[in-house]
This record gives sequence, structure tokens and C-alpha cells, in this order.
Amino acid sequence: MKYRTFGRLDWKPSALGFGAMRLPYLEGDTSKIDEPLAIEMIRYAIDHGVNYVDTAYGYHGGNSERLVGKALKDGYREKVKLATKMPTWIVNSQADMDRYLDEQLGKLQTDRIDFYLLHGLRKARWPTMVENDVFGWAEKAKDEGKIRHLGFSFHDDLDLFKEIVDAYDGWTMCQIQYNYMDTEYQAGTRGLKYAASKGLAVVVMEPIQGGRLAVPPPPEIQAIWDEAPVKRTPAEWALQWVWNQPEVSVVLSGMSAMQHVVDNVESAGRSGPGTLTEEELEFIERVKQKYGELGFIGCTGCRYCVPCPQGVAIPEIFALYNQYYSTKDDSVKAMYSEQLAAENRASSCVECGQCEDLCPQQLPIRNLMRGASRTFESSR
Repeated sequence: MKYRTFGRLDWKPSALGFGAMRLPYLEGDTSKIDEPLAIEMIRYAIDHGVNYVDTAYGYHGGNSERLVGKALKDGYREKVKLATKMPTWIVNSQADMDRYLDEQLGKLQTDRIDFYLLHGLRKARWPTMVENDVFGWAEKAKDEGKIRHLGFSFHDDLDLFKEIVDAYDGWTMCQIQYNYMDTEYQAGTRGLKYAASKGLAVVVMEPIQGGRLAVPPPPEIQAIWDEAPVKRTPAEWALQWVWNQPEVSVVLSGMSAMQHVVDNVESAGRSGPGTLTEEELEFIERVKQKYGELGFIGCTGCRYCVPCPQGVAIPEIFALYNQYYSTKDDSVKAMYSEQLAAENRASSCVECGQCEDLCPQQLPIRNLMRGASRTFESSR
């Protein structure tokens, strides 16, 4: 395992962090985590040098923190720094902050959170945090030993990102979405560099776009990778691109199978700032441009948008939409009809907008549903 710097903190984090948002689950129900396998995966990662584990209040229907707490028993808690997140969308007072933090400490079976993040800050949530003096609350929680450091995760535009960074001298770290497709999206490259210049550690989520950059690519993309002098899987190309940035402290991967853990640990061992050559970076840029031409949709599969009140299977539709525009294969239209019941299809969308309010990527879901309906259902 390779280790990096973590902002101003005198601690060396592993290049790879374990994100507990996409753990293996049972019976098609994301709240039913496959506990033996998930614990085995987390402990394998720690045994192979991973020292940063990240979860949140809402992951896996509230069960991710419970699973992480179990995984970190038997001495594993002392081997890692633990990060979890305040559910900012349901916090309206300092009393709420106290209640949720105490609940999280109980689920995680620990007496302190190393990195406590304000989850998913955006324009709709940030004013409530300020109005309720979240910084004063955090200082008190630190004095009580319940949290060690305060950070935030972010889903909005660059101007707000800079405002939040500058609002508090006590930030230790921030978490942003970043990958070679998202250099100008949300905080992007400019936000990454800005936070690092202020002494914050930057933890990267969605380095492979929720798995989108790891699946077998369309022929046009594979042809570019085939030309590269160094052979890597699409997932490793994406991870190495993020690790190549010196401002990145940790790259989180939401791993859902043991092989993902094994592969990513090995990949992290080959990582380092500035390790990619100019020629390799040019290949990645060509892939980015080609994905843009093929209609890449930036859904990360986080599933914050579901359940839809109308039953629309939004993440599944986006997965098929991406597949269709990546391959131009008409058999995907047949898959759409076969895999989705009529009430779960894009045409069932009534454009209430609830999903867009919840989407961390701020995707124009209603517009995309109209497009998916035209693409997949126009002949019906």
C-alpha cells in the first residue's frame, strides 16, 4: 500500500480508502447487507494496508454504519481512521446534531468519530448549518471527545464550495466527486486545488463514476485503450488518473465484491502523484472526449433518487440509457422492455421533481426521463 499526505494533519492515509456505500447485499434489497462477505472485504482491505474507512448515516437504509461497527471489532477499530457523516437534510437544530451523532456512535460501536463530515452540502442545506452554529456545536463535540476532526462532503457549484472552505478555519478535510469525466463538474479541478491550497485534505469519491468507468467499454473506447503502451483495466485507468493528482489525499472506492477489493488494493500499490506519463494522460483525454461524443450520462448509481413516488426505476433506466448510447445496440431496447415493468418505465414519470431535489449530481432527471421514454418507448 502507498501512503499520502492528509492536509495539515500529521498522519499518512492509505491511497485507497474503503467506502461503505456499495456493500454486497441480499435479495435485491440494498438494506440487507451480506454481512459475512462485507466484513471479510473490509478486514481484507485493512489487513492489506487500508487505514481509512468511510460510511454515512443513510447508506444501505441506515445499516452501513452498523455493519462497519461490526467489521471494526476484534482490534480493527484501532487500525483505521473512521469517517461518517451528519445527515444534514434532516438536521434542523443542535439538538438534532447531538441526537444523530449519539445514534451513530452507538451503531458504530465506538466512542469517537475521527472525521465527522457534514453530508452533501449544497445551497439548500448550507444556510441551515450556519444558522444553527454547526461550528460551535462541532467545537463542543470535539471538546467532549466525540469527534476528532470536522469536514464536509459536497455536491454543488464551485462558488459555494469556496464559500464553505473559507467559512471555517477548523476544517480538516473535504470530500468531493472527482474523476476524469468530472474535471469541470461541481468542485472539479479548481475546487480540488483551492481546498488543498488552504491546507485541507481532499478525499475523492466516485473516482470511477459509480462503476460507469469500470464496465466493459464500447468498442470505440476499447480501441483507444488498446493503443496504450501500458495495459490496464478501465477501472485502473480511472483510479490511477485520480491518484496522479498530488492534491488528492485518499481515493474512496465503494466496493461490492471481494475481487474489487483485491484489484483496488493491488492498483493502489502502483499509484503515486505524477506517475502517469504525458502519453498516458493523452489517452485518458481521448477516452473522455469519446465518451462525451457517445452521450455519457453522469449517474453514479447512488440511488438517492429512489424510491420514486410513481415507481420509476430511475437508476436502472439510466444504466440502460448509458449502455444504449455507449453501444448503439438495439438489443438494449429489448432489455428495457424485458427488465422493467410498465409502471417502472420512464413514461411513468409525472415530473414531480422530487428526484432532482435528492440527486447529488443535480442531473436534469425529468428531461432525461423524457429522452429515455422517446428512445425506448416511442415504438410502443
